[in-house]
Amino acid sequence: MFSHLSPQFHKGRILKREMLESLRDYPRHLAELHFLAYTDGIISGMDVAVEDGQLVVGRGIIKHQGRIYLLDREERLPYEATGKETMLKIRFDEQTTLTDFLAYETHYVLDTNMDIGTDERELGRFKLKEGAKLRSDYPYFLDLTTEYNTWNFTNVEYAGQQYPTLAPAILRYFSHELLKTKTTNAFDLAFATQGINAERVERDLILHYIGTRLGFGYRASSNPQIVSYLGRILEEAKSGDKPKQEWRASGRQRVIVD
Repeated sequence: MFSHLSPQFHKGRILKREMLESLRDYPRHLAELHFLAYTDGIISGMDVAVEDGQLVVGRGIIKHQGRIYLLDREERLPYEATGKETMLKIRFDEQTTLTDFLAYETHYVLDTNMDIGTDERELGRFKLKEGAKLRSDYPYFLDLTTEYNTWNFTNVEYAGQQYPTLAPAILRYFSHELLKTKTTNAFDLAFATQGINAERVERDLILHYIGTRLGFGYRASSNPQIVSYLGRILEEAKSGDKPKQEWRASGRQRVIVD
């Protein structure tokens, strides 16, 4: 049954092991239960920025093989221009036993091997030409996928309720740019509201929106394919093309034939 135990510390009372275990276990159990339904992937934070020749990885929460990892400090990694595609990975070490703890540690790796091992997760990638400057700012949506000299995080998996989903920042970029087109399409407005306000947008919702908006129905797609489809939707909205399907007012429709 449900219970709520709060240890009481009183002067003169014996400090019992169960009281300390309660304090130790409660935060971990709370986090595990809260994110129980989430897939593996980034849960919160872990944003990467480029500053002064370094990749700056922000604080955050990530889930890997069902285990919750809290990253409570910012990390900085120097990078080099090699002209080759390079991926920033977080690598999860095997369990180690310390005197008082079971430890599950991680470390960051810059790797030109684009394969992702079972003990790794991608945080982003780039391909930097010699003498060029890496950037992490994007003046327009599809600039996210620029091949050279641009930090690309479109392949990063964020934890979802059933399937991993896209980084919330991608949907925010798209939604803000979509609203600037002054679209009046009901699907666009509803999706943009989700993209801006929601903590995350589930993958199924993204795929249903794309399939409805572009007229080919629900279709499983990779992260880069999804970004490409969203770019097509933006181009349609900017050019004023009519969407493939629109909501219509209920009621009888009249047809006039000359």
